[in-house]
Amino acid sequence: MASFVPKPLIPLDDALRDLREAVQQHAALATEQIDSFEALGRVLAQDLVSGVDVPPLDNSAMDGYAVRGADVTADGVSLPQSQRIAAGQVGRELPPGTCARIFTGAPVPAGADAVVMQEQCEVSPEGVRFLNMPQPGQNIRLRGEDIAQGATVLSRGLRLSAGALGVAASVGAASLSVFKRPRVALLTTGNELVMPGQPLPPGAIYNSNRHALRGLIQGTGAHSSDLGIIPDDLLATREMLRLAAWDHDLILTSGGVSVGEEDHLKAAVQAEGELHFWQLAIKPGKPFVFGRIRRTDGSRALYMGLPGNPAASFVTFLLLVRPVLGVLAGEPWCWPTPTLLRADFDWPRADKRREFVRVRRNAAGGVSLYPHQGSGVLTSAVWADGLVDLAPGQTVQRGDVVSFTALSDWLSPPAVQCQA
Repeated sequence: MASFVPKPLIPLDDALRDLREAVQQHAALATEQIDSFEALGRVLAQDLVSGVDVPPLDNSAMDGYAVRGADVTADGVSLPQSQRIAAGQVGRELPPGTCARIFTGAPVPAGADAVVMQEQCEVSPEGVRFLNMPQPGQNIRLRGEDIAQGATVLSRGLRLSAGALGVAASVGAASLSVFKRPRVALLTTGNELVMPGQPLPPGAIYNSNRHALRGLIQGTGAHSSDLGIIPDDLLATREMLRLAAWDHDLILTSGGVSVGEEDHLKAAVQAEGELHFWQLAIKPGKPFVFGRIRRTDGSRALYMGLPGNPAASFVTFLLLVRPVLGVLAGEPWCWPTPTLLRADFDWPRADKRREFVRVRRNAAGGVSLYPHQGSGVLTSAVWADGLVDLAPGQTVQRGDVVSFTALSDWLSPPAVQCQA
């Protein structure tokens, strides 16, 4: 009998390259027009060009007095007040030798070239005495200094933050063209899984991946369909994949992708579509599957199978699923650029695979290691605020510099610098 020769594990960089090419070829992004007031977290489908100047007029940055600089040539000069201008009002041209009471945001009257804050003025029945001589342009916000008419203020592919929505509103955009949300079918596998709230029989465990992965999917802004637990049965697995493929862009599963006799997903994917790669040279997360599932109309849904161990599932979602969901949502491909930090831990036992260890930044400016790095230790995902990326064979001594990426950078990559 011939001996079994294991297939070489796929390097992570090769897997990411294949994923990027596949998802960029696959993505046929539909758009919709929505109220800008409801667009938080959506991805902009076309550049937003301003039709106005912001601010639309020169306006006061302070509560104070608008003056002609030529009328206040020394400290202590007094001028009579000729008018009062509140925000939303347009004043008359400022007569020479007078000042105008003005409030923050109010248009600066023609003829005035400075605003003196009220704290630098003394008011009396005779007029306003200016304690300090103003400089030209002092405390005036110029027309268009924030946004010029015709400028592109928000670019296609931007995930809309609260600040971005404020900018859209400031240029008068009542609605925005955005990409439709990716549709993700979530399935978990295993006869041993029990839902929280149910009795826990011997040999069973509560299904933590269902909650964690749904939360991660929703955190990207994608639409998540929970299709429940697949039993450890090949025919049932194939049927569920066919069902999920029909109206979803991505099918995401956890568990059932290893080499055990009850792990049926790899065979089901091959039967119902095509398997692109399986098993990566990473730890945690070796049993990862990527492929496509056929639809009855000849099109394909993407398929990504995560490990069943919850910490491994969490890490592989960040490394591999999050960039794919970004492209499906209309964002550019993004793998966050790491920073270099001091390791305040030892890692003496290197692995042949590339390792991602869960760490947390500490008050001393370094990173501390979660003491239990097992692929089933989900508490590490709560304690940690980042991952340290260790090359194959790399050991760490306390004080070494390591490559750190914050979890927040994985979860919200548009706000960070991305690797090409």
